[in-house]
Amino acid sequence: MKKVKVGLLPIVNKINLPTVLKTALLPGDSKERLFIATQVGEIFYIGNESLRTFLDIRPRIIKLGVSRGGYDERGLLGLAFHPEFYYNGLFYLHYSAAGTQGPGALTESFKPDPCNPATLNLRWTNRENQYDHIDTIEEWILQSNGTPRKRRTLLNVRRPFYNHNGFNSLNFSPETGKLVLTTGDGGSGYDPFNLSQDDLEIAGKIIEIDVGKDTHFTNPPIVTRFNELPTAIQKTLTVMAKGARNIPGISFQRFYNQYIKYAGNVGQHLVESIFSFVHYKPIPVTQLVQASYMNVEYDKEGFINLGWRGWEGAFPSSIIRSCPSDPDLDEDIIAFYNEAVTLSGSRLQPLTSYFHKDTRPDKFGGTALTGVHPYMGTRIPGLTGSVVFTDLARKDSQPQVRGALAYTTVRPDGKQNDFNVIETDYDFGSQSAYFVNLGTNLNQTRLYLGVYGSTKVTDYNGGTVFEIVP
Repeated sequence: MKKVKVGLLPIVNKINLPTVLKTALLPGDSKERLFIATQVGEIFYIGNESLRTFLDIRPRIIKLGVSRGGYDERGLLGLAFHPEFYYNGLFYLHYSAAGTQGPGALTESFKPDPCNPATLNLRWTNRENQYDHIDTIEEWILQSNGTPRKRRTLLNVRRPFYNHNGFNSLNFSPETGKLVLTTGDGGSGYDPFNLSQDDLEIAGKIIEIDVGKDTHFTNPPIVTRFNELPTAIQKTLTVMAKGARNIPGISFQRFYNQYIKYAGNVGQHLVESIFSFVHYKPIPVTQLVQASYMNVEYDKEGFINLGWRGWEGAFPSSIIRSCPSDPDLDEDIIAFYNEAVTLSGSRLQPLTSYFHKDTRPDKFGGTALTGVHPYMGTRIPGLTGSVVFTDLARKDSQPQVRGALAYTTVRPDGKQNDFNVIETDYDFGSQSAYFVNLGTNLNQTRLYLGVYGSTKVTDYNGGTVFEIVP
């Protein structure tokens, strides 16, 4: 793979933490506009060289950064424009709702102990009281007077912990025309209740929502499982994949008359993974619910399983401990041996992985995958047709933190591939630069990078949005 060097062109400075970067054509407009959604609840767009407010839902967002030193994984997490947005004005939001703070599902942090089976078989009980917050997915419309208005709520999902809610979590499938939601496993660490592998749990899935179907519900019930939903809502949902830990969105790359789908999975302690697939068999939620009630197996042929929590990418999920005899060495123990065995032949292998520790030349130690997008432009020839991804912070970039930009390609034989680091020429000076999001335009010929000077959502106005240029 070739070495590629790019430039970073600042477009917007001093904004709050950017969670979504997308373009859309506003009704009556003739130019694609870049939209920027921030974690605290603002949505801006660039019009006539100036930053304009499209929507501000900060009062609707849960109070962020109250604990954990200002770090938070809740807030405005997803924005998607309907494929016919130019004509119908419809767009969709995913956010953590104000006034829904709960005590959490566990009183202390979770770590599996293979010597104690009780820790491997926890159940989320008393869900109506023991939860962290509620995420909502809503449909909005841009009215003819230019003012956005909420039309209805599609889902209300109770979440056990503050983290792993999905981010950049909404997109429309160009294949099916359905809204795709990526949910994350519910949080804590190691997926304490194994929600990602439970077919009826909403957590840890990639879900398609048929927004064209009218369920006659404008505010559905608050749930955690598919079988708790009214049948009319169940009929709008199909599950594309399960076994997700935390996904920075899903993206699509046209390949002749079909699409390659890309989904990254944020790792636990070992590895970050990017998955790709073309063919898949989505399972209607009504079928999952019926199979559960009748206690029968459904046909799993072609159904995508990313493998978590038994597998972290291409590796069995492990507990990493420091070796007492040498602090520079680690001891790795398989966390969920039986689950790793069960899923060994049925999970999807990643397209590529990168590690939290990697001493190879031209590689890097990563922290968390924050974006995955194909690039179909020609302005940066070395990247044309490749898959570009971002990591929050390179482990080797102290004291001034720097995020990482890299790329890989799909091999003709479908096997796993390596990746290369993309070098950048931008001087961030003494300021830290966490790479928090990657975005693209409608035809995937431009790439946008969201950078923040801190991991704390309470450190305001520390964000810059760049275009990645030759």
